[in-house]
Amino acid sequence: MSTGANDTQLVIITGMSGAGKTVAIQSFEDLGFFCVDNLPPTLLPKFLELMKESGNKMNKVALVMDLRGREFFDHLFKALDDLAEKSWVAPQVLFLDADDNTLVRRYKETRRVHPLAPAGLPLEGIKLERQLLEELKGRAQLIYNTSQMKPRELREKILTEFSADKKLIFTVNVVSFGFKHGLPIDADLVFDVRFLPNPHYIEHMRPKTGLDEEVSSYVLKWIETQKFLEKVTELLSFMLPHYKREGKGQLVIAIGCTGGQHRSVALAEYIGHYFENDYHTKIAHRDIERRKDPTT
Repeated sequence: MSTGANDTQLVIITGMSGAGKTVAIQSFEDLGFFCVDNLPPTLLPKFLELMKESGNKMNKVALVMDLRGREFFDHLFKALDDLAEKSWVAPQVLFLDADDNTLVRRYKETRRVHPLAPAGLPLEGIKLERQLLEELKGRAQLIYNTSQMKPRELREKILTEFSADKKLIFTVNVVSFGFKHGLPIDADLVFDVRFLPNPHYIEHMRPKTGLDEEVSSYVLKWIETQKFLEKVTELLSFMLPHYKREGKGQLVIAIGCTGGQHRSVALAEYIGHYFENDYHTKIAHRDIERRKDPTT
């Protein structure tokens, strides 16, 4: 999606409280946007200066502007007017809306207090907010009504609209680690490969890693290794499309051996490369350099 002379994207996310702004900003984060939540419109001109000075480091930006008072609107409208005259960026205003009944139900479910009716009924705040936001809604390029949307559906809509490369929507992260150093806290799936023959016990392989051809070949040559890879790739081939369909932005697959230097490294490399033609895949080796303990 090209939005300006140098493809600088600026998306301003606003709309009704409870309509899905939190889900929206998380979706833009998954797309690699630089995101700022609840930026006061008075700071927008300064922020634009930072964007321009950063060059390509901030060429995809999403800002949530939660407007609570009339005094903010004049600043925002002036900034939008000024942006219309700039050739280096073309802003888009994404307005999230929902019907009153849906918003009231969401407030009841979360037990939140509406920001414009802290001591009153949610519906009072919703009506006042809708009135305040009327002009801004009229200036929005995109309006999403989330009344009938689940969070996953809103996320998919944003990913479809704003992703330049649909292949990057879902990322598969394959991480090797050593159990002696603890489980990765962000792992979604963990596979324990300590049952496989260990190159650590072959003296000349001990200081090497699973990235070395000799070690990798040793790990992969065993029948039990081949059987494991056959079964785990079959399992993941079944699971990954379902994770993607459910709107998950990324999946962390952790492969663990004792020290995270030999077996897990070789297998993480194999599994990561196995899926790289179908998914955006990243491979990392958390403990590959941790050799302080001679038993690693």
